Amino acid sequence: MKKDIHPKYNNKIKAVCACGFVMETGSVDSEIKTELCSACHPFYTGKQKLVDTANRVGKFKAKLEKKAEAPKGKTAKRAAKAKKQSEKNQ
Repeated sequence: MKKDIHPKYNNKIKAVCACGFVMETGSVDSEIKTELCSACHPFYTGKQKLVDTANRVGKFKAKLEKKAEAPKGKTAKRAAKAKKQSEKNQ
């Protein structure tokens, strides 16, 4: 191996999970932060956990609620046209 081109390897660093689990390991980084670990991952725990970093589930539920409230069929189109016309006239 060539000298002075490789990063320094740290034998003991802390790997911290979002659930609070801390593990010591080795890495070139000084500290590692993760969202999931073996203590909280659904595959290892057998419990379902919803991981939603971009609020995708919330956005999807809001879209479904909005769709359920809206009128259906031709009346929906007519209602949308009427709403646009009323906004345009004001």
